Amino acid sequence: MTKALSLLVILSTASLLQAADWPQYRGPNGDGTSPEKGILKQWPSEGLKTIWKTKLPNGFSSMAVSGGKAYTMISREVDGGIREVCVALDANTGNELWSYTLGAAKYDKGGDEAGPADGPRTTPTVDNGKVYVLGANLQLAALDANSGKENWTRDILKEHSGKNISWQNAASPLIDGDLIFTAGGGPGEALLGIDKNSGKTVWKGESDRMTHASPVAATILGTRQVIFFTQSGLVSVAPKSGEVLWRHKFRYNVSTAASPIVGGDIVYCSAGYGVGASAAKITKAGNEWKATELWMLTGNNICNHWSTPVYHDGYLYGLFSFKQYKTGPMKCVELATGKEMWSKPGFGAGQLIFVDNHFVVLTDQGELVMVKPDPKAYTEVSRAKAVEGKCWSTPTISNGHIFARSTKEGVCLDVTTKTAAR
Repeated sequence: MTKALSLLVILSTASLLQAADWPQYRGPNGDGTSPEKGILKQWPSEGLKTIWKTKLPNGFSSMAVSGGKAYTMISREVDGGIREVCVALDANTGNELWSYTLGAAKYDKGGDEAGPADGPRTTPTVDNGKVYVLGANLQLAALDANSGKENWTRDILKEHSGKNISWQNAASPLIDGDLIFTAGGGPGEALLGIDKNSGKTVWKGESDRMTHASPVAATILGTRQVIFFTQSGLVSVAPKSGEVLWRHKFRYNVSTAASPIVGGDIVYCSAGYGVGASAAKITKAGNEWKATELWMLTGNNICNHWSTPVYHDGYLYGLFSFKQYKTGPMKCVELATGKEMWSKPGFGAGQLIFVDNHFVVLTDQGELVMVKPDPKAYTEVSRAKAVEGKCWSTPTISNGHIFARSTKEGVCLDVTTKTAAR
């Protein structure tokens, strides 16, 4: 093998090693970040290269990408009724490989800003050859990732005396270790740890009412924990037993939808409808955990309706607004103090992720925007139109491709460095 060919193989291998899957809501770590490196920063003036585009009717589910497939939830007519459907697409072509039908796609209060485009809000989770889906009515199913064949299914509301919430469930299933974590049960079984292989309930506890916010897993002060955002506030539990480690009280009003954010030993939470935002410092003395409020800002200036921020180097970057569709700003907020560092309007109720030391923002009007992390000023790097339709879902990046969807369509865009030379 020549030296030139050897170098080419090494460079190609290095490039492959920097790619990554995006197997669940908000990425491999559930924090909105990707480990990928070397993506294209300066986008072509004519826009990003489209790998594929396909119809994905109705809903606000994001795409999970793993093993060469992209998984999302849509609304589709099945057997004479509109149903929630999980679809598996070929990540390279966008062709549908299989589909799995859950329950009826019917949502109360869906005539609000969602309008006729209302549909599934949860994102599938891919783990060890299986896809886990959680529907609006808390139907939980484990499917074979290659075929869509059902392995097991559970009815959380029926089997755990649960009660749904207005607009129905929007929380995605969280997997950490061998368990799936979800809320939605009744008194004494509101929070659940379910074996991902058998579907059997391993533990259940508490009487908190559920919200639309997805739980998160994090390691704080050396201890792994799962944090639920309930109508009582933040509840941290030991993953294997469900034992409550600490609580942080937070007011509930109408709806809570953004997930909690962990930055070291500080945990942030927020909600719209005039509630605001708060951060708590987590401490531990012996076996006793404590959450101490650092700050609380009421109102809709520093708040996240459903757009969950991303934490980076002491700051929160995200879309902070309440029903400011099309115009809502991206902001940088200091996590420890709640101080607003800067604000840039024009993003609306979209979402963002962090990859290769840059933010990729999907506006609610379907534009992708690349922004540098800088607490001193908003610094835009690139911008491109991605999709038509309403975008309330989170963009995804996997293997040099950005996957984004609206209530009308889904798209796969090339952000490998070769794009610049086309």
